[in-house]
Parts: sequence; C-alpha cells; structure tokens
Amino acid sequence: MRNLAITIALLATFALPIGVEAQAREIIPDVVYGHKDGMALTFDVFKPASPNGAGILYMVSGGWFSRWRAPEEAQESYAPFLDAGFTVFAVRHGSSPRYHVAEAVDDVTQANHYIHAHAAQWSVDANRLGVTGGSAGGHLSLMLGNNGENGDRPAAVVAYYPPVDLRQWRGPSQRFPALDFPEEDGERISPILQVTSDDPPTLLIHGTADTTVPISHSERAYAAFQAAGVETEYIVMDGAGHGFRGEQAEQATAARVRWFVDHLVH
Repeated sequence: MRNLAITIALLATFALPIGVEAQAREIIPDVVYGHKDGMALTFDVFKPASPNGAGILYMVSGGWFSRWRAPEEAQESYAPFLDAGFTVFAVRHGSSPRYHVAEAVDDVTQANHYIHAHAAQWSVDANRLGVTGGSAGGHLSLMLGNNGENGDRPAAVVAYYPPVDLRQWRGPSQRFPALDFPEEDGERISPILQVTSDDPPTLLIHGTADTTVPISHSERAYAAFQAAGVETEYIVMDGAGHGFRGEQAEQATAARVRWFVDHLVH
C-alpha cells in the first residue's frame, strides 16, 4: 500500500507526454441519465482513438455550478485522458443557484449508477471506472468514491483541492449559493465523515496558497484515508492557489493521468 505525501518537485520523474489538441474518435452528446423538475440530467461521452477499455467520470462542477459547453469545444479539456486511451464521461448535475450541494451529490450518484449499469454500451469495463474533478468537482468525486455500493463504486479517484467538510460552510452564501443546504444534510455530504477501509485508491492534489479551499481540507482527508488503510497519495503544489497554472498544471495533469493508468489499466 502506498501512503506517501510527496511534493510536486518529484513529479518530473514520472511525467507523461500530454497531448493538448487530441480529438475524440466519437462524441456522444447529451446522454440522459435521469430527470428532475421536468428537465433532463445529462452527460457527454468522449471516445478515444485507441481505447484502453477503462473510463473516467469527469465531474463538470465549479462552485456546484455545472456549466454546459458544446462538446466539440469541451473535448480539448479531456485531451490527456483521451491520449491515454480513456473514455470520458463528462457528467453534469442540477446547478446552483437553483439546486444545493446535497442535490448535486444525489444527481452525480444517479449518473454513476447509470454509467456503471450501461458501461458495456460504450465498450468500457464497469470495474475500471475512475472519477475526478476539481474544487466542487473534487468534492463530488470523493463522495462517489466514498459512497459507491452495489458494484458501482469507482475503482480510483483523483480530487483537486476538494472541500471535505461541508458542515462548517453551511449557510447563505452570495458566492456559493449551493451551500445554503438543509442542516440535516451536512453530515451525509461531507466526505471526510464517509471514509471507510473499502474506499478506492485516492489521489489528492492541493496548492499551499489556496484561499478558496484551504489546504487543510486535503490534509485532513489524507490523514483519514491513511488511518482507514486506504491506498492514497497527497501531492502538495507549492505556492499554487485555487486552480493550477502553467508548469504546475501540466505536472498535476501528468500525476492525475498516471494515477488512473496505474489503477485502471495496469
């Protein structure tokens, strides 16, 4: 079991070549995985040119706002995964400000159920599905990793700068209205409280200068995974804020792809 906190300086030893303009071999837009309030809940599927049989659920979420982009434009964001042979499922949820965090968790949980049940439709092995995202997307990724059940637990997780204890953030927020959730939901949507020994291998990446989600969130999550005996790594990005830029973005991306290659392909 690897339980090792490492600094970003070490990542150069296993950096991957990253394509920046990869094109999906096929795009399947707007797959409906459920409905709420008369509206469809959807994800897009991006199939790589040389599939490896594994898939990545990418949580399209920032501040629990799930933005739609034309898939032909969005595919560049998934180029590193496509280059490595992963089929990408870009999962959207009901957005803030209409819906709060607990509802976003319920939506992506439903999407996870659906993708696991229908993985073969996209030539993907349901036992080799990972999940990733940043910030709110990282939070949702941890929720899926910690709470998967009945054969649909993701096999690997990578979370960038995730908030892990939502109880302390609850309340009206002009910047993040999704945080105005019912008090009784606080525990079930805080992944730090859901860690168990059967959680999948989880990589955390966080910057020391993050003032939106303090690095203490990943520190606590890493300690909890270690205590539970979960395979985990924690990469500290020195001086990085909320969102990685330049060389640090490339290094973090290489680490994320490598984690999925190691746990879903090898």
